[in-house]
Amino acid sequence: MNMVAEKIVLTKGVGRHKEKLVSFEMALRDAKIAHFNLVRVSSIFPANCKIIPRNKGLNQMQAGQIVFCVLSDTASNELNRLVSSSVGIAIPQDSSKHGYLSEHHCFGKTESQCGDYAEDLAAEMLATVLGLDFDPDQSYDIKRDVWKMSDQIVTTTNVTQSAVVKKDGEWVSVVAGAIFVMDPAQ
Repeated sequence: MNMVAEKIVLTKGVGRHKEKLVSFEMALRDAKIAHFNLVRVSSIFPANCKIIPRNKGLNQMQAGQIVFCVLSDTASNELNRLVSSSVGIAIPQDSSKHGYLSEHHCFGKTESQCGDYAEDLAAEMLATVLGLDFDPDQSYDIKRDVWKMSDQIVTTTNVTQSAVVKKDGEWVSVVAGAIFVMDPAQ
């Protein structure tokens, strides 16, 4: 059985509730993936895979289905705490080669900061597998220039969700995910 996804959907959500578990469920609902049985997998973006619009991909699946995903989540009940979760993506120029997905979650970082970091992680993992020569201790801007000059990394992006705990006694959960859309024949 060959279970390689040809499509991926990016999604994100936020949930709020007095119970942590329910806030997580509400975040999954907001992301439109609560009705699936989610199985977390490691972070390989399959060769020849395409990112498709969320509604188009989710409409190809049914409630209760086992769905593979790369999911980042975090939660807090600390008043005024900023929470963020992100999945970064790096896709090589040669679509016959695999790319990378990375999960990152943090506290006190904006959606943009968290997303950029997750994207950087995915790009760095891809760069190392492609054999690109760079110093991992350099700033990201310098590394990005090396990757762009190599013409081997074509796309980097991220899906990120952040939220602030606004009420005392409230749990806030955020999720960001890459959902693998499998061909029903597999």
